[in-house]
Amino acid sequence: MRVGLLTREYPPDVYGGAGVHVEFLARELRPLVDLEVHCWGEGRTDGVLRHRPWSALDGANDALRTFSVDLAMAAALQGRELVHSHTWYANLGGHLAKLLYGVPHVLTAHSLEPLRPWKAEQLGGGYALSSWAERTAVEAADAVVAVSGAMRDDILGCYPALDPGRVHIVHNGIDTDLYRPDPATDALDRIGIDPSRPYVLFVGRITRQKGVPHLLRAVRGIDPAAQVVLCAGAPDTPEIDREFRELYRELSRAREGVHWIPRMLPRPEVIQLLTHAAVFVCPSVYEPLGIVNLEAMACGTAVVASRVGGIPEVVADGSTGVLVDLDDDFEAGLARALDAVLGDPATARRMGAAGRERAVTEFGWDAVARRTVLLYREILEQA
Repeated sequence: MRVGLLTREYPPDVYGGAGVHVEFLARELRPLVDLEVHCWGEGRTDGVLRHRPWSALDGANDALRTFSVDLAMAAALQGRELVHSHTWYANLGGHLAKLLYGVPHVLTAHSLEPLRPWKAEQLGGGYALSSWAERTAVEAADAVVAVSGAMRDDILGCYPALDPGRVHIVHNGIDTDLYRPDPATDALDRIGIDPSRPYVLFVGRITRQKGVPHLLRAVRGIDPAAQVVLCAGAPDTPEIDREFRELYRELSRAREGVHWIPRMLPRPEVIQLLTHAAVFVCPSVYEPLGIVNLEAMACGTAVVASRVGGIPEVVADGSTGVLVDLDDDFEAGLARALDAVLGDPATARRMGAAGRERAVTEFGWDAVARRTVLLYREILEQA
């Protein structure tokens, strides 16, 4: 089976959960199918073809530049029996390949443009283009993969013309051999984190979706003995970057032990940070699943997260962590949940151990790949 996998992010250029998903899915698919990955970048190595936006569009709206990459991907997919796209950055490429070559198109939805209206702040008029590309590809796809049950509901709510029988749930996964507790502390030492004091950890991009401003306000009044570590970079827009910096300055003036790492760290360093955190926090306002919560759980750390999207399908409230309702009391609720975990280290350890067990038994990437290949075969048999 000759499969073309389409994505914006692929190692070494991975900055979000969709990129992590494609990285590990591709690794597990390679022994099962003839896989060719198409991603953004330059050059071709080991079955990976990289495509860059057309130079004639340098300085143009990002949506137009994305479409140029999609055209290049579609042109290079001849000979593939099935194409599988991830995120709106690649969905149009998969749709065009379906039309051009008459092959099935499988689409994995990691998020949905209609549920991310703040993207208009980043893309301007390009948001209308990204929304059009996603809708066109979703409604015509032979199969749409939802990464959670909540995501399936969102897909059908946003795109009611879509046949529910074409929407399949395949959860995100986690490599629990890679993501596992690491007792070393050299990364903490380099960053300047005091290992004798507990710390709250956030890892993610500076976006509206990730709820970072809510977190920065929520942690102002938590236990003063706790440190706050923000591994946060890649701001979506200059506006949210300025907002983050101002809130960070206010937080740093209000309490000691606030650490901001304004870049994406190498994975081994992130694993160390996850391992030694007293609690990991995910304050997202929209999250189809949230791989980062799985990463924290696999490292044996309790999670405090918002009760949105697919997060409740990962974080078992009261067992592997604490879920907080996204309501008018959200920031105060985050603070209370964080203080509760910080104040009960024994319960936090039990939650961390339960989270590790849940990640190992329910979210392995090998199972994700096997379910994905079964879907490919089903679609090809119907074609």
